[in-house]
Amino acid sequence: MIEGIIGKKIGMSQVFDSEGNIIPVTVIQAGPCTVIQKKTLAKEGYSSLQLGLVEGKGVRKPVKAQIGHFKKSGVPVLKTLREFRCTEPAELKEGDQVLVDIFEVGEKVSIVGTSKGKGFAGVVKRHHFAGGGGSHGSMFHRAPGSIGASSYPSRVVKGMRMCGHMGCERKTVRNIVVIELDKENNLLVVRGAVPGAKGGYLLIKKGSFHRKAS
Repeated sequence: MIEGIIGKKIGMSQVFDSEGNIIPVTVIQAGPCTVIQKKTLAKEGYSSLQLGLVEGKGVRKPVKAQIGHFKKSGVPVLKTLREFRCTEPAELKEGDQVLVDIFEVGEKVSIVGTSKGKGFAGVVKRHHFAGGGGSHGSMFHRAPGSIGASSYPSRVVKGMRMCGHMGCERKTVRNIVVIELDKENNLLVVRGAVPGAKGGYLLIKKGSFHRKAS
């Protein structure tokens, strides 16, 4: 069985539970995905499936290498490819479809996405520093303060929290509960927020996925 699927973030909404409480949810277009390549334990050393997200528009001018790679699966060249582990032996083969019905309502999943880029940010926004006084004459409002001693070690310590580029990083949220499934429209509704902006690509994986130490 395959462990995940490629999705696209549609946006956030809210639903009501049986007791009338409001639950914030995120709506994701999960699939449809096509199996592009199958990797086996005997040949590649591990078992996985390479999936391609089927969208309205494919690659505009694919090169010969891309055309040859997609020829076996029988689908046009797709823009978004991701690889997911699967149990051995894999039941799916090249050209098969992977849909949102691999998940169940109430199941916990892990979602991987790219967070929103915030550009160059200061320490108050980036690291939640308290800042200085806000009254007149303070002259110390959103500055970081001292970043090191002058006598020893006479340098800025590695890893010092300072201003810099914020966001646009790979983020994983774990134990997200599946609230609803719409198999006809390939929609997955999960509880809470997920990384990224509207239209961003997501990887939805089964379980919490703490990688085992080898």
